[in-house]
Amino acid sequence: MIAQLDPLYIKTRPAKVVPRLISYALFEGRPLTTKGQWINPLVFAHFALEMRLPQLREIEKPVFIVGTGRSGSTILGVLMSMHHDVGFLNEPKALWQAVYPHADVSGQYSHDLSRYRLYESDATEAVRRRARRLFGAYLRAVASKRVVDKYPELIFRVPFVKAIFPDARFIFLIRNGWDTCNSIEHWSERKGVRRAKENHDWWGADNRKWRVMLEQLVPTEESLSGAEGVIRGYDRHRDMAVVEWIITMREGLRQLDRYADCIHPLHYESLVSNPRDELSRLLDFCELPHDKVFLRFGEQELSPAPESEPFDMHPAIRPAFNETMKALGY
Repeated sequence: MIAQLDPLYIKTRPAKVVPRLISYALFEGRPLTTKGQWINPLVFAHFALEMRLPQLREIEKPVFIVGTGRSGSTILGVLMSMHHDVGFLNEPKALWQAVYPHADVSGQYSHDLSRYRLYESDATEAVRRRARRLFGAYLRAVASKRVVDKYPELIFRVPFVKAIFPDARFIFLIRNGWDTCNSIEHWSERKGVRRAKENHDWWGADNRKWRVMLEQLVPTEESLSGAEGVIRGYDRHRDMAVVEWIITMREGLRQLDRYADCIHPLHYESLVSNPRDELSRLLDFCELPHDKVFLRFGEQELSPAPESEPFDMHPAIRPAFNETMKALGY
């Protein structure tokens, strides 16, 4: 399914088809596990041109969907794209790599040094200029007033993003750890490929994302203190997914405590059970006008999914998993 376009989407708001195709073709880039990667050099050439031009559109209150992947972030982004004022970017990691050359933790576009966490000090004037020009070019290209960017890993870069866009809004999407980790494990089974003697799956090029996580995130996560040595020996995707979920959810809670005024916590289970109420509250938080077509589409697209059964995980991480579930209200 190209650009997340399905028959219901096309039928509900046909005018949104072209903006989604523009987003997909010119601004998002093609990740490792997908076809059409030949377009990436053209995408980066396009970025290089846009970054030399004046900023084409002011960026007002950009919205970023953050958290752990496989938590419903794609469907939420697609729903947001249905709003008449919104242009939606689905994990535009190529764009962020152009903005900050060490942003790619998965090795999709670069094998150079990468950093999971980025801070206010990393948002130099040159970085801020590049970001504003690219996002401005995007809004101009899709003729939208507001941008919604779904990029889960930005939860580790909230201060960096706020230094670029001080009025940014963040949707911290939360999902039951059993469901999220089960989905991550099966994602690699379904989508993993081998190219140029490299394994490409959830963990990037030959586990690059996992290695960066081990080097930069695991040692600083207090809830995993004492388990670092054991975690370094993990090779089961299930255990690796549990570590990612714990670290990401803990980071989200810390950012929520620090930036409560601009981060909206949203439980996936509440979203699919009460779409109209949750989406209405979300529009209020984002300061977007209520849109009947958007709300109706959400009610049609969302429905509760069967919950995953509890699975076995390495005992060293079970206490942190249970504590994180409790902290999130599960």
